[in-house]
Amino acid sequence: MDPALRLGVDLGGTKIEAVVLRLERDAPAVLARLRVPTEREAGYDHVVAATAKLVGDVAAQAGLPSPPPVGVGMPGSVTLRRSDGTRSDVPLTKNSNTTCLNGRPFRDDLARAAGVPIAFANDANCFALAEATYGAARDARVAFGVILGTGVGGGVVFRERGEPRVWDGAQGIAGEWGHVSLDPDAGPPCYCGRRGCIEQYLSGPAIEGAYARRAGARLRLPDIAARAEQGDAGARALLDSVVDVFGRALAVVIDVLDPDTIVLGGGVSNLRILRERGAEAVARWIFNDEVRTRIVGNSLGDSAGVLGAALLP
Repeated sequence: MDPALRLGVDLGGTKIEAVVLRLERDAPAVLARLRVPTEREAGYDHVVAATAKLVGDVAAQAGLPSPPPVGVGMPGSVTLRRSDGTRSDVPLTKNSNTTCLNGRPFRDDLARAAGVPIAFANDANCFALAEATYGAARDARVAFGVILGTGVGGGVVFRERGEPRVWDGAQGIAGEWGHVSLDPDAGPPCYCGRRGCIEQYLSGPAIEGAYARRAGARLRLPDIAARAEQGDAGARALLDSVVDVFGRALAVVIDVLDPDTIVLGGGVSNLRILRERGAEAVARWIFNDEVRTRIVGNSLGDSAGVLGAALLP
């Protein structure tokens, strides 16, 4: 099998995407791509089986007799600590907003079901790695990749001898700015067990939920944005608050990490108000008299996470 072939899987809250690609210097050549719904409400065994089947199906679509090296990106990371404090012999998933995976040996179970070894990383790390390798952070010495979607995550990539490398930290949680609490006492509850996490203000479901509580009707995020642009005072006030939280939250990242480039990804990052006013909001909160960090949209679109996963093996 061609040693440049890779298979990447992006396991999200609503969809699972897989690609087979050939790694090339300037851009990867995508040979096959498939998507299926995650259906996380169906439970752990279903997600494992659906992901394993997708690995086999996309390899077959690419005309391969077996899958090439596989990398998987998903929200969360791994731990050897069980919920009761005892040690596990195999890595267990933690911090995933697809909560049926938490505390379960997803990586090993998927490898067994798919019949191939699996390289695993947080989905935001995969996004950041792809953008630093082929995309908007290609020339950055230190890049921070932001996912504003079903959840809120971040990934850190630095260059070592010219090659981008993910920094996942001592506990595998580097970049997890979505679970910094802005209001631990009175903020909205988060699945992680705390209150006031950034994710509960900046994720798509959080914004849609906030609009529903204000207006009494639930709308999708693009419709909320359209109403704000049409003069809906409630929608406009909500998105103003989103921009302010974005500035406060991202300023903390810059104060600690001071990256050259921040790349925005996920559906919420498509909000025009965030692209137009986000950097200005950051400037109000950063511990400096100017913002030299480039805050840019991604250049790889929805493909970034799955391409980054394919770079893992």
